[in-house]
Amino acid sequence: MTSPLVVAIDGPSGSGKSSTSRGVAARLDLAYLDTGAMYRAMTWALLQHGVDLTDSDAVAVAAEKISLESGTDPAAPTIHADGVDVAEPIRSDEVTGSVSLVAAVPRVREILVDMQRATIAGSHGIVVEGRDIGSTVAPDAPVKIYLVADPAARAARRAAENGGGDAAATEQALARRDEIDSTRATSPLAKPEGAVVVDSTHMTLDEVIDAIVGIVDAAG
Repeated sequence: MTSPLVVAIDGPSGSGKSSTSRGVAARLDLAYLDTGAMYRAMTWALLQHGVDLTDSDAVAVAAEKISLESGTDPAAPTIHADGVDVAEPIRSDEVTGSVSLVAAVPRVREILVDMQRATIAGSHGIVVEGRDIGSTVAPDAPVKIYLVADPAARAARRAAENGGGDAAATEQALARRDEIDSTRATSPLAKPEGAVVVDSTHMTLDEVIDAIVGIVDAAG
């Protein structure tokens, strides 16, 4: 049985992973999985249950009871937590400010990595985006991309996604997120071994998609 094609796209917040990954998946007729949305959905559910997110033991216990479901259509990806459509609420400031705490809990990562691997195994081929895909979730992926952009470009993109706002404050928030993600003990954000670095700073979305599709084609 042939293994599904897995395109692992990692990188920091604001580097363009979501738009790029969806575009690549659509172009190659592959499924799409946003693992960051899974961590956000878990965070949202924990907040709804009143869990103290600074208590890693409480987070680990509560996370066992939460049901998540990710739709993998790149044209219309979905995310549900305990049966609730949370695509919009997971982008709230409260969730954004809390997700790194939840993502740093080892048991949460174990639960979600198992879900992510099950989704990959059940696909005909998939583009998976996140911060530890090529290093932890799918280290044997035949195509690994590490998508980056300079801090100013990342902040401008994220501010635009949020309807405007203070780009300088957004840049500071992204720097804090990078620090937390890259220094956590479990599956820190880092360039996976064998990954191709794509710098999207001065590229349009279509140019980034074209570049990654070219890398996939070259990998055979």
